[in-house]
Amino acid sequence: MSTTNRQRGKADAFRALHEGDPFVIPNPWDAGSARVLAGLGFKALASTSSGFAFTLGRLDGSVTLDEVIEHARILDGATDLPVSVDLENGYGADPDAAATAITRAAARGAVGGSIEDYDRAGRIYPVDYAAERIAASVEAARGLDFPFTLTARAENHIRGNPDLDDTIRRLRAFEEAGADVLYAPGLRTVDEIRAICESVSKPVNVLATAELSLSEMVDAGARRVSVGGSLTWVAVGALVETATAIRDKGDFSAFARKLHLGEWLDAPRP
Repeated sequence: MSTTNRQRGKADAFRALHEGDPFVIPNPWDAGSARVLAGLGFKALASTSSGFAFTLGRLDGSVTLDEVIEHARILDGATDLPVSVDLENGYGADPDAAATAITRAAARGAVGGSIEDYDRAGRIYPVDYAAERIAASVEAARGLDFPFTLTARAENHIRGNPDLDDTIRRLRAFEEAGADVLYAPGLRTVDEIRAICESVSKPVNVLATAELSLSEMVDAGARRVSVGGSLTWVAVGALVETATAIRDKGDFSAFARKLHLGEWLDAPRP
C-alpha cells in the first residue's frame, strides 16, 4: 500500500470512530507502548506531550516541534492504527505556527492533532485570539488531501482557571472555527462533563480520571476518552516501586512477572 493510501485509510478509520460508539484512545509514549496498545485491541492512538517529554528526560512543555514531529513519525510507523498528535499550542503563539504544526505532523503520518489555547509563557490566550488560532489550524487541515481530525483544547481546568462558563464559551468558539473534536482536560465530575457535552454539537474528548468510570463519562456525553500521560506514570510508578524494593530490601520478587512481548513486538510491522 502506498504511503498516501495508507494514511488516507487511517484518516478515514479515525473519522469513522468519532461517528460510532464512544471509544477510548490511549496515549503511548514510545513505539513499544504503541505496539502493546495496538496488540491489546485499541482502535486508535494519541501521543502524550508529557509522556514523550519523559522519554527525553524532560518535563512537559520542554520539547521542540522538530522532536515532536519525529515522535509522530515513529508512532505512525509502529502500528497500523490512526495516530493523533499532541501539538501543545503549536509551538508558537502566532496562528501560522499552529497551522504549520498541523501540516508538519500530517507530513509524518499523523491523521489527527490537537491545538491548545495555553502558551508556554504561562498565559491562556484571549478567546477570540484562541479561536483565530484554531481557524488557522482548520484551514491547514482542510488543505490536506485526507480528512485530518483537528481537536481544539481549552486548558482552563488544568491551568488554574476552572471556570466552566468560560470553558464552554471557548469550546463553542472553537466549534464555530471548525474544530472536529472539542477537549477540556481536567474535568472532574459528571456534572462538568455533561455541561460541556450538552453545550456543543461536536464530539467531546474527556481526559480520564481515577474518580470516574468509563461508563460514567460516556453517560455524561463523552464520545472519546483519552488518558494523557497517566499510562506513562503507571509504568514509571512500577519502575520506582520495584527499584526502591531492590535498593532498600534487596527484593527482586517483582521480576517474577512475565510478559509475553512476542505477542505484540513480533507481529508484522505495517
